[in-house]
Amino acid sequence: MIRNSRRRTEPLDHAELARLLPAPADPRLAADRQDLLEEHLMSEIHQSDQVPATSPVRRPLRRTVLVVASVAAVAALAVAVSVGSPADTSTVAAPQLVKAPVVQIEEGSTVQLASTVHAIAAAATAHTTPQPGPGQFIYIKSRVSFMASSLNADTGESATWVQPLHDREVWKSPDGTKGWLDEPGYQSKGGITLDNDEPRKQLSYQWLAAQPADPDALLKAVYSTVSGSRDHDQQAFNEIGSIIREQLVPSALAASLYEAVGRIPGVVVVEHAQDASGRDGIALARLDPQTGERSEWIFDRESHQYLGSRGVQVKEFNGVKPGTVVERTSIVTRAVVDAKNQRPGAGQATS
Repeated sequence: MIRNSRRRTEPLDHAELARLLPAPADPRLAADRQDLLEEHLMSEIHQSDQVPATSPVRRPLRRTVLVVASVAAVAALAVAVSVGSPADTSTVAAPQLVKAPVVQIEEGSTVQLASTVHAIAAAATAHTTPQPGPGQFIYIKSRVSFMASSLNADTGESATWVQPLHDREVWKSPDGTKGWLDEPGYQSKGGITLDNDEPRKQLSYQWLAAQPADPDALLKAVYSTVSGSRDHDQQAFNEIGSIIREQLVPSALAASLYEAVGRIPGVVVVEHAQDASGRDGIALARLDPQTGERSEWIFDRESHQYLGSRGVQVKEFNGVKPGTVVERTSIVTRAVVDAKNQRPGAGQATS
């Protein structure tokens, strides 16, 4: 199931970078993570009979707790949602959820923040980023796992479950109008289209490449988009995070984004954090004061290249205990390929 992006698509006036990023889509998730999880919703519903006995319902669309009266009510809900929708026989049942990992919470610090940000930005500047040409596609392969939690109203028991780690491959045209997603076990066999009839300049490579690489201007643009009662600093942190995931960011802009992040209040350095592939690195992180989740962007300790992300519950929220890893990602490959559905091979540029 694919949903149209909620991101705005108006072109950006370079004199005022007011539309650099979309407004947050959900009080629990950044916009990019909500988009990822929306794609899993229907496949999760179709395999509701696989839910563990202590977990009466899964809600991959949002990381919130849904209280239900009984397991029978869940079955009724799944049937109700499915009514009127033809069965997709090409969709395979997603693997059964597993218990979420729990880690020891390491306290973050601002002592090394400036030097760490500087090192990450310098590494981004020095890193050669391949430039996609006309007709080519940006290819990104990652390992991902997201969370769903539940509360059984009959027993009062709560549980936190996550998807098993699995591969996710995305192809995107530089202008954002064409694309493909292949996520075995969570999408139709062979993948699904991400084509969009209208140009999606928001977060496309071409759109990003046209932005001035100035940390102050970028940060001002980010804050101009935040609204509502949620913590504005957290919104700004999340929105910058949505750029560096599943996109090829030009080197100069990536460096400016990291410099901008270092100026957001509440951002800290976590000395040890593991991505979805088990790689230990150093993280730029921020604790959401409303949800108690700390979002961590993990970088290689030596090269300072981006490895992936992790979400760790630091304070209990909606029954999710401290130390619970609520999401994990890791970048396996970033590359430029010559066609949609093509994987990197000899002679093709990788990042």
